[in-house]
Amino acid sequence: MNRRNLSDVLLEALSDTPVVFLRGARQSGKTTLVKNFAPDGAGARNYVTLDSATALAAALRDPAGFLHGLRKPLTIDEAQRAPELMLAIKEDIDRERLAGRYLLTGSANVMALPKVADSLAGRMEILTLYPLSRGEIVGAREDFIARLFDRSHVFTGNAPQYTQEDLLEIICSGGYPEVLTRKSEKRRTAWFESYITALAERDIRDIANIQDRGGVIRLLGLLAARSASLFNQSEISKASAIPNSTLSRYISLLEATFIIYFLPPWSSNLGKRLIKSPKIHLVDSGLAAHLCGSDNGGLGRGLSLAGKLFESFVVGEILKQSGWTEHPVRLYHYRSRTGDEIDLLLEDRSGNIAAVEIKLSQTITNRDVKSVSGLRDALGGNFVRGAVIYSGREVFPLGDRLIALPAGAAIG
Repeated sequence: MNRRNLSDVLLEALSDTPVVFLRGARQSGKTTLVKNFAPDGAGARNYVTLDSATALAAALRDPAGFLHGLRKPLTIDEAQRAPELMLAIKEDIDRERLAGRYLLTGSANVMALPKVADSLAGRMEILTLYPLSRGEIVGAREDFIARLFDRSHVFTGNAPQYTQEDLLEIICSGGYPEVLTRKSEKRRTAWFESYITALAERDIRDIANIQDRGGVIRLLGLLAARSASLFNQSEISKASAIPNSTLSRYISLLEATFIIYFLPPWSSNLGKRLIKSPKIHLVDSGLAAHLCGSDNGGLGRGLSLAGKLFESFVVGEILKQSGWTEHPVRLYHYRSRTGDEIDLLLEDRSGNIAAVEIKLSQTITNRDVKSVSGLRDALGGNFVRGAVIYSGREVFPLGDRLIALPAGAAIG
């Protein structure tokens, strides 16, 4: 079993917060993780799953009575299946406010469900568990973010080394724990097909009564091909023949089930961040490659798609690390009025900025650092470091506070 790097963060949250909600895509490992917090013995957490038809029926019929009959502290798996529980949990917490009283999991964002009557503001901490990071797969706790913001840190060539072929294989495998146990491409393909079917017929059904499930699956394919691109809803609506109003609903559902996520734009003007287009990424590169009909051999022949999926993969790895890093940041993309673009910007609480360009190439040119160096000059002292992540093997400087780094330096 892979140790999850979010475990320590989860333990800290349970030590001082009444309700902790662990959310994430189905099959990302939530149940395995929370069961580690429910061992046998005195003082152990009680565990119940709403995948059980009996438990679900009881929770829906009488939420308060259901909670009253269960020993605390309590873990409720797949809590999004009974959103009516949230108000009963709030009432119970208000009667007896104890740290770690409830640990909830959900494969849909329970805060987005229309039946949730209260946000549990001030009572609940929300953590997101993504599919396995590369570090978790190989048994390491990576923290590229903290090293990137440490002005005194010197990157060396000691990071894991990956060839371009290695990276394409890693991209196509993704991070879902079960798919990584399958040895053949045929068996991995079968898993992804079953996953997509279950997503459409269960998770999306739990959130909304969607009749055109096939349309959602077709939309997923379109979004996978556009991963790491600016989100243009009108263009997607035209390409998919899905009306804008319906498309907005489908997009919200895919975001709520942690299949896609949006990387917001960064601007020094906070107001402008709200009106610029975000970038869309699929959470798991393996699922994205499957939806695009590509294995690692196919990606090797189509480097344009491979470059997009490599960008989504690296951004996704850094997104995962943001859940446990010792240097909290927010993630953005950057696009200037003159067309300069940077794949990933990280901003810490002090307003310091680090920039990351991502290139599926074994060489770096001046053009690859033009946008980053321009932003460095504009920000001055608030710019900490710019890195170009590429598929080569050498670490080398590219200028003042600019560096080229092999992929292994970022992904572990």
